Amino acid sequence: MMEKKGRIMDEQEIARIAAETALEFYKKEQEKQNKLKRDRRLRNTKLLLRNYRKFKIHCTENIHELEELKDPDSFEYLDVDDLAIESIIKNKKRTAAMVRYIDRMLEIYRILSEKSKPEDLRRFKIMYDLYIADEEKTVEELSECHKIEKRSVYRDVNKACEALSSLLFGIDGMRSIS
Repeated sequence: MMEKKGRIMDEQEIARIAAETALEFYKKEQEKQNKLKRDRRLRNTKLLLRNYRKFKIHCTENIHELEELKDPDSFEYLDVDDLAIESIIKNKKRTAAMVRYIDRMLEIYRILSEKSKPEDLRRFKIMYDLYIADEEKTVEELSECHKIEKRSVYRDVNKACEALSSLLFGIDGMRSIS
């Protein structure tokens, strides 16, 4: 038995305190894990957006390259096995599928933004011009165009990425907003 402030603690009380402490620790660990997941989804969304133009170029060139890769004579001078070629083809197809998926989610986000508050549409436009549009704009240009501070551009991009994340990652993406 242990003494607690002048009184003796029995085994049940010790067990209760230990259980409460363990439960509290478990809840904190769960919160940390959820935050890491949220951060990862948001980071992945930003990573996809930052590389979107490269993916798009990659996909544009894919059609011709895929036909070349399927031609066994294309690699006769290289020591490349069929497994490596299949892996490259699979990767190119996955990239194209991902770009199509991102395009659909961007379109949904655009429609939702147009039906929402003016700030939401501004956020979409800023994110679009920064990462998606053929002609890339800088943060300074966007700041001038929308008559907002540069810091507001960054905040808008973060808010847009959170909203897009919920579309890209479904219910898991929704958890990132709360």
